[in-house]
Amino acid sequence: MAMRWLVKAVAISVTALCLAGVPSPSAATPRQTVAPGDCGTILSKPGGGSWVCTFVDNFTGRSLDRTKWLPQLYYDTGTGAGRACNVDSPDNIKVASGTLRLSVRKVDTPIYCQGGMADYTSSSISTFHLFSQQYGRFEARMKVQGTGGPIPGLQEAFWMWPDDRVPSDVEWPAAGEIDIAELYSQYNRYAVPFLHYTADNNGGPKPGLNTAYCAASRGRFNRYTLIWTPSTLTIQVNGKNCLVNNSGDPAFQKPYILVFSQMLGVGANALTPQTPIPATMHVDWVKVWR
Repeated sequence: MAMRWLVKAVAISVTALCLAGVPSPSAATPRQTVAPGDCGTILSKPGGGSWVCTFVDNFTGRSLDRTKWLPQLYYDTGTGAGRACNVDSPDNIKVASGTLRLSVRKVDTPIYCQGGMADYTSSSISTFHLFSQQYGRFEARMKVQGTGGPIPGLQEAFWMWPDDRVPSDVEWPAAGEIDIAELYSQYNRYAVPFLHYTADNNGGPKPGLNTAYCAASRGRFNRYTLIWTPSTLTIQVNGKNCLVNNSGDPAFQKPYILVFSQMLGVGANALTPQTPIPATMHVDWVKVWR
């Protein structure tokens, strides 16, 4: 399992290098211009008071809102003959009929990506240097490609990565990563949250502590939620608690960016001849509250 986490860690690092020429805002946590109720129904906080909307995208336009999202480019997912390269193309990143659509596709002519050729293209977008937040409620409603059974090959994620404008003196995984929902087509009835921090160095995945298997069937919309406080991270699927972590680890005491990714899998979840390609992840909306 460690290898697939490493793939994502390297991916963000490469993204940062590719974006070295992008001007960085002076503020560490820029705010979108939203009203408290723009996320819809006002929700009550567990400890009292109400959540206040800080970021929302309902994907109602005809193209990706580049004031909120930045495509991540030039890194690969998958492995071997099943390598895919992230690209910024309307064939892979599209907004239509009220949903964001991130796709992985086979290309007619292989493309060069990270030191090798790739026969597939994939897609990922993030709020890199556009929005980040420390603590709050983070939620998305999304659907991943149905497979009709446990068929390996596809990997999707709604996840978060530390804002790189906040200095860190430790490396990943101690630096942190919050995977609200990882979807693997080999597990067609589950979503897998994973919290990366120092616990990774003491045995890796520990169900009930840093990971879990949550009921969430592919091919239908599910709602994924993170409720994050200074002491606790609670991950829910369709309103039901799936993973609660009370570590209060330093990895989770800083602002994070949002990321959506449609990838090809690795290891036991690597591409097979039965994997449905092209494959598309649909995101109905994403909302953040403070």
